[in-house]
Amino acid sequence: MLPAGESTAQVGRWAGQYLIVQLQGESFGVDITVVREILAYLAPTQIPMMPDFVVGVINLRGQVVPVIDMARRFGRPATALHKRSCIIIVDLQEGESRQRLGVIVDAVNEVLEFSAEQIEPTPQFGAGLRTEFIRGMGKMGGQFMVLLEMARVLSMDEMAALATVMTGT
Repeated sequence: MLPAGESTAQVGRWAGQYLIVQLQGESFGVDITVVREILAYLAPTQIPMMPDFVVGVINLRGQVVPVIDMARRFGRPATALHKRSCIIIVDLQEGESRQRLGVIVDAVNEVLEFSAEQIEPTPQFGAGLRTEFIRGMGKMGGQFMVLLEMARVLSMDEMAALATVMTGT
């Protein structure tokens, strides 16, 4: 049974390629169309009075980019950094609002293709994170993987607040 407001066609439109990332022993899929690049981890410059999941900013070719710890955003302990830790640069857009964001993950594994038949609707419980962050559940090799809805990892209000801090307006 599909969650309220989700049709089979809506779930099917999420078919495509996903960057598979590791976060505290779990695999998550990030829609490849929002991924701009993957950077080896570099320590962000901390900014005071930010939410705990915003670890700071990095300079990306002259652009100030906020960096979040995905684990903290999901209500988990901070990501333990190691040699495979990296920052995924994503471009998020909703309507006219666009935000470039860095996301810390434990590792990047591979890119997988999910067909419409391999994507199940968002579960209403049991995924260990808020359902608005989940686009669907990808089935691959008998296993389920959470496919993230990156545009909802930060609300538009949170992204606007970050943009204000980054631009100083």
